[in-house]
Amino acid sequence: MAKKLVIKVTAGADAPERCSQAFTVAAVAVASGVEVSLWLTGESSWYALPGRAAEFELPHAAPLPDLIDGILSGGGAITVCTQCAARRDIEESDLIEGVRIAGAQLFVSEIMPDGVQALVY
Repeated sequence: MAKKLVIKVTAGADAPERCSQAFTVAAVAVASGVEVSLWLTGESSWYALPGRAAEFELPHAAPLPDLIDGILSGGGAITVCTQCAARRDIEESDLIEGVRIAGAQLFVSEIMPDGVQALVY
């Protein structure tokens, strides 16, 4: 059975190292052939909007736009939390192509099956 990795990012520019680590782990896992679902919550929700990831800066870290491109082009999924999007007035039509908005029900259904590893940053 193939393993799946579900990563929830709870930080953005407010905790850049934690944010960058989550995107990096997701991109490396996708590049390694792992099925990945990356969930953006809280301040990381902003990085689902075109151009916002380019504003993120962290010395010695891979650029967020490159990591996002690697995740999406490698078959990974990126989801913005429904409530987090609503609190920021983010709508599905605002998002980078390939990113979706979904809620806790889908998150729970992704993390519960056997063979799934969930990480929270």
